[in-house]
Amino acid sequence: MNPIPISFIGLFFSLLLLHIQPQLPMDYQTYIIRQGTHRSVNSFEFVNSTQFRFEVIFDSSAVYKTRNPENQADINKLYGFSDCFSSHQENSTRFGWRWYQNRLELHAYCYKNGERISEFITAIDLHRAYICEINLSEQKYIFKLNGVTREVPRTCAGNGLGYKLYPYFGGDETAPHDIIIKIRDL
Repeated sequence: MNPIPISFIGLFFSLLLLHIQPQLPMDYQTYIIRQGTHRSVNSFEFVNSTQFRFEVIFDSSAVYKTRNPENQADINKLYGFSDCFSSHQENSTRFGWRWYQNRLELHAYCYKNGERISEFITAIDLHRAYICEINLSEQKYIFKLNGVTREVPRTCAGNGLGYKLYPYFGGDETAPHDIIIKIRDL
């Protein structure tokens, strides 16, 4: 019996690992919130739509502990847009996220006439893709994720007119380490 060459064994295991590891489609954008900062990007893009859909994947970098234990409950911002052709702290809608009580939570996170509104949607798993959707009606934002729907009041009617809002860490604390979020617009 002939021995199997070592190079063949290495090739076999390399191909096996490629097959096992999940491959992300090329159209995912990687957002990195660097340690000690809040923002992932300083970018500006107009939005004019009644629907905002994207797919998101969080990795283990979404697990964090704040310096001040009270800040652990703060909701970080994921993705969305300003609305009613106003500032995002006046009128906006987006998904929020936090690592809280040993789980990754997604929230509806909005401003209506300067008043912040947030509602828990569901907890999600790390390393798994989720489709997030925000639909605009005349009087509300309708958030959808994994069969769960949440509705939040809206100030204006018609298309969402504003600018895109990107991943952001905090409240008053900055990211305790680099946080990586992958997002694909749908």
